Amino acid sequence: MRILVKIGGAQLEHPEARARLCAAVASARAHGDEVVLVHGGGNQIRALTAELGLTDRYHQGLRITDEATAQAALMVLGGSVNRTLVQALQSAGVPAAGLTGADGGTFAAAPLRRDGVELGFVGQVDKIDPTLVTTLLAAGVTPVLGTVAPRAGAPAGEPFFNINADHAAGPLCRALACEALLFLTDVPGVLDGDGRPMPLLTGADIERLVANGTASGGMLPKLEAAQRAACENPRAIVKIAPAAAEDCVRGGLRDGVGTRFFARDAQQEVQRG
Repeated sequence: MRILVKIGGAQLEHPEARARLCAAVASARAHGDEVVLVHGGGNQIRALTAELGLTDRYHQGLRITDEATAQAALMVLGGSVNRTLVQALQSAGVPAAGLTGADGGTFAAAPLRRDGVELGFVGQVDKIDPTLVTTLLAAGVTPVLGTVAPRAGAPAGEPFFNINADHAAGPLCRALACEALLFLTDVPGVLDGDGRPMPLLTGADIERLVANGTASGGMLPKLEAAQRAACENPRAIVKIAPAAAEDCVRGGLRDGVGTRFFARDAQQEVQRG
């Protein structure tokens, strides 16, 4: 099985968490699975921009990114977070290579706007070329993607665009023909009003969770991204699962772990599966 794993920067800040993830990737590979990692790094970008004296500004959870902030995002997502994770994978016996969208033209960015608000160098995934990633997988190497990329057709030297890793995961999953997409987070899954994990979610379920206030804050963009990914990849398993669990990659795909998303009615999908 080819599995795309999206991991947040918050889950990569501590050596123990990185080691747990790397052990899970090694376990998946030992069982014959191919793994592609896509990572964020919001906390790390905030720390660097604070050191540089830059002001963080947001719109609908997206970082408004001027040229200086775009350079900071590239330093973090294409540099420190990416290379630290690659090193940790290598130490766990997992051959790995760190990439951005620019490497091999793997993906470009298209500028993103929300409600007419100019977000600067904030993008969405555009023009994916899976050649380099599939070549690495065929060679037994785990690709580690930091979601920064040049604008499609941009002249050399233009700042890279910062792409939300949650939003990038769905298009990459489809282009790379992945059979599963895991959003690993610091929660056991999507929780209902009583704090219990919900095993299955459809678009209608998400609308109810948002309308009654059960889902709010940082969970909203994850729900949006996961549901969109399920619609874009109807043949793939799409789940939010806990990063803190042992064997979190293969374990995250098991029934009863995390929350699975469906493009249509969940019961119909279960019967079809």
